[in-house]
Amino acid sequence: MKIPRSVFTLLAATMSVILSAHAQATRTWVSGVGDDANPCSRTAPCKTFAGAISKTATGGEIDNLDTGGYGAVTITKSITIDGGGGQIASVLVAGTDGIDVTAPTGSVVTLRNIQFQGLLGSGLNGINLTGGAVLHVEHCNIMGFSLNGINIVPTGGASTQVFIDDTTSQDNAQNGLNIVGSGGTVHVNVSNSHFSNNQNGVYSSDYSKTEVRNSDATGNTQAGFIAIGNLAAVTLSIADSTTANNGTGVQSGGGASGSAVRVTSVSLFTNPTGFSIGTNGTISSFGNNSNAGSGAPNASIPLQ
Repeated sequence: MKIPRSVFTLLAATMSVILSAHAQATRTWVSGVGDDANPCSRTAPCKTFAGAISKTATGGEIDNLDTGGYGAVTITKSITIDGGGGQIASVLVAGTDGIDVTAPTGSVVTLRNIQFQGLLGSGLNGINLTGGAVLHVEHCNIMGFSLNGINIVPTGGASTQVFIDDTTSQDNAQNGLNIVGSGGTVHVNVSNSHFSNNQNGVYSSDYSKTEVRNSDATGNTQAGFIAIGNLAAVTLSIADSTTANNGTGVQSGGGASGSAVRVTSVSLFTNPTGFSIGTNGTISSFGNNSNAGSGAPNASIPLQ
């Protein structure tokens, strides 16, 4: 019996997909002296994150073996990239984002122990999330970008969750952390992190609900922490944190939509303006904040 050519074509395509899937490892490795032509194994590592990601299975992990610069990468699937505890895994870029996260809703992406740097201030965003993936940023240092250190801007109405822990974002031309949704709720949790010498430390805008604890925003030219709703309402809650030597310590409002800030155990030091309430803004206090050395609030803050 003669078998149609189309059957052979289908079988060949199926085998190609199966072999490709088997070629991907659950854990891959990069090294400063690696080669992207390698299989990215521990004994034959790749040289860049971009070279390793295509050889790493969905849900897998990329680890680095030594200090090195591993380049920009776009993430389209669940994955962990871990720079290691004892080395410096660096992403140094010019004219582009450091890591773009475009993975869709249902994906989980973890970025851990990575240093991001914009070359002479020419990089765009250090971390740029435009998809709906859950994102974890842990133990990272981000500096010197012409836009934002961490840019959370899910498109197409996507909802997402972002968790930032023990991370520093500094010396960026715009915001240390920038959050703007497009329709779906964007939940962002920040802990044990630092935002310094940016335009704003933490900027929380449309469709976002942001919680900050045990963190500080210092030396930012505009506000340390700011919530401003332009197209939709925004909520920013701050606990056990410090805002010092900024233009304004904590700002709520200034846009066309409602902005609600809640503060408890927040210390404000040497800000020309301590608390600032603009158009459509509210600040609610638990009555245990300190405003030493900062300008007086421009509106009373109700106790809760």
